[in-house]
Amino acid sequence: MTAQVDYLVVLFTTTSGASGELLGSDERELVQLVWQLVDIKNRKLGKVNELLIKPDLSDLTEEKEEEDVVEENVEEKNGSKADCVFTATSLETALNLFHLQLTNEVNSAGAGTSVCLCTDGQLHIRQVIHPEATGKNILVPDCFYSFFDLRKEFKKHFPTSDLKAVNVHLMAESLSIPTDVPFMWDPSASLDPSVVMSADIPVQLVPIMSSIVLALLAQPFCHSFCNPERVSEKFETGTCSKMEKVCDSTVIRARGLPWQSSDQDIARFFRGLNIAKGGAALCLNAQGRRNGEALVRFVSEEHRDLALQRHKHHMGNRYIEVYKATGEDFLKIAGGTSNEVAVFLSREDQIIVRMRGLPFTATHEQVLTFFSPGEGLKETCPVSGGKDGILFVRYPDGRPTGDAFVLFACEEHAHCALKKHKEILGRRYIELFKSTAAEVQQVLNRYSSAPLIPVAPAPLVSMLPTMSLLPPPGSMRDCLRMRGLPYTASIEDILTFLGEFTHDIRPHGVHMVLNQQGRPSGDCFIQMTSAERALQASQRLHKHVMSSQHGTNSRYVEVFPCSAEEMGLVLMGGSLSHTHTHTHARTRSGTGLSPPPCLSPPSYSFTPAPPILSAEAAAALYPPMGQVLLSPRPLPPGHAYYPASAQLYMNYTAYYPSPPGSPTTVGFFPSPSLSSPAGLVRMPGLTYSNGVKDLINAVQGYQSPVESVSLLSSSLIGQSSGGDAPLMSLPALLTKPEGQYMDLTLL
Repeated sequence: MTAQVDYLVVLFTTTSGASGELLGSDERELVQLVWQLVDIKNRKLGKVNELLIKPDLSDLTEEKEEEDVVEENVEEKNGSKADCVFTATSLETALNLFHLQLTNEVNSAGAGTSVCLCTDGQLHIRQVIHPEATGKNILVPDCFYSFFDLRKEFKKHFPTSDLKAVNVHLMAESLSIPTDVPFMWDPSASLDPSVVMSADIPVQLVPIMSSIVLALLAQPFCHSFCNPERVSEKFETGTCSKMEKVCDSTVIRARGLPWQSSDQDIARFFRGLNIAKGGAALCLNAQGRRNGEALVRFVSEEHRDLALQRHKHHMGNRYIEVYKATGEDFLKIAGGTSNEVAVFLSREDQIIVRMRGLPFTATHEQVLTFFSPGEGLKETCPVSGGKDGILFVRYPDGRPTGDAFVLFACEEHAHCALKKHKEILGRRYIELFKSTAAEVQQVLNRYSSAPLIPVAPAPLVSMLPTMSLLPPPGSMRDCLRMRGLPYTASIEDILTFLGEFTHDIRPHGVHMVLNQQGRPSGDCFIQMTSAERALQASQRLHKHVMSSQHGTNSRYVEVFPCSAEEMGLVLMGGSLSHTHTHTHARTRSGTGLSPPPCLSPPSYSFTPAPPILSAEAAAALYPPMGQVLLSPRPLPPGHAYYPASAQLYMNYTAYYPSPPGSPTTVGFFPSPSLSSPAGLVRMPGLTYSNGVKDLINAVQGYQSPVESVSLLSSSLIGQSSGGDAPLMSLPALLTKPEGQYMDLTLL
């Protein structure tokens, strides 16, 4: 609408709760509508109309609803100063009555047909009428989707005014409009906007607002009311590139969403505010499931600020928390770089369904057949675009992940497709979920993007002298790697699975690998007495089924021979390549490690860690420890946890060693192999409140002088040297029973 309208409808609303700048922030219901028609061409004012919404709770019978839906009163009955007063019993009735009375008044004036609302600020339309109507599933008349903000129109002629400080009182004073109402409401003078506004104040404010409109139309301003504010009727889906610049002042984070909510539900929650195209992005957790959070991008900072006022508003029975976020946060979730995804999502007005649990051998034809109607079924759910409407999610090396996204032309087809949830494709049941464009980008980014941490620091262990706790590295493959264990499997289950080969396990030779959350990862390493027995065990037990005593699941387990060096690499955070499991020859990486399937390209490497302290500073603060860190003493050759090569791959969920176990006991590393006159102890997982004094008390009686204790990177490293003191005390410290549990490891 570029041309000036024929009529303006000056509108003011009141709720049963807060007023002023907090109007609509408390989800209270609309109770009053006051409006007046302004004839722009003839500079005339119409009657002041008041509409009161009073739900009748005394009798909700059908006769009462039909008989008393709308009631018109005269001024003398209720004492209102409005020319016409109407009463409605519901919001839907009130909006329809408003539209009917407005249409009749415009038709009777006969000076034109174009009409637009004019309000004091954005809150009356965006924060009151649209949110409440959406929550009650009420269809809003078309006239409420465009309006003029009187404050912004005034600011065009008074640019020095602060828009947030502008109100009816200030505008009337600046335009020299007489206000003969002595108790006119002045928002700037109100100390508590949460106070409910009196019903008389809007009736007095609307004529003053109409006078402001006429003053702007007259000389010397000659204002033209064109280009009104718009309220988006529908949320537009779309894509977002990672190279796109997103302003931090337009993004919010919504938390507490129901897990089944979609981007359309988010747009419904923020109805009245304009969300940018493709600006609703649902967040996924580490398992690829929705975590109840979403990032929403609005068209401007003004709409973002209004969205923040909906903090703890309700979506169904749940309240939603709304916080500020950054453009970088939004791009991490919704941004994408794949041309294939951009082409897939370029088809607008399409409904996306996510398929999870597909067989790795699934093809486009099988997916199309899966959604084709079965025998005797009349409902159809054709995939939009055929094969072009199917997007398989793959790892960077081309292997399928078991996920796919499918496009449907309409809600009806998508709803029919979702009825096939958990039906069988091949030998697997398929999970189906309604998805969004942002979820497509997020899933693709998860499997094909660079690591979340682009540069990882070198591990602390590489700075310390190593001590051989495992067999020295070599070509002898006297260990077993077991992969695919049931997550409930225990050491007893592993020993039962090994059967006769249990007698060939070294003492404390069972090493279960845990993930970052401390849960079993499905991997295990076994130290055998000889390479021959390890080879025989792998040949006889490979892909045999293992059962767990603590669960009903049974899985086949892969068994490979490996060396102690390869076992150490995995236990200290690396990942073994399938190729290096079967051959001991080193590739150009030199580590026996391969990049995890969803992580970095082969060129990814760690940068060398900068020195923590200079040699002089370290010697001054901690002389013995400084010497250990910066000039290590020569020790007998031990196990090289990290090879000399600078290239190392690290997974998102890095693997950590569990305490080693044996057929009879579950303890820590044995002590007879220690022959050095001194040793180092590492204590990971300490609380931040632990000080040196607390740690000295913990190791009291184990020959660790005060000057040999140092805190580094949330870990304790203590040097024990004690002349005649036997070093058998260090392994004893590892299993110290009294006091708080400590995870100690010899280095």
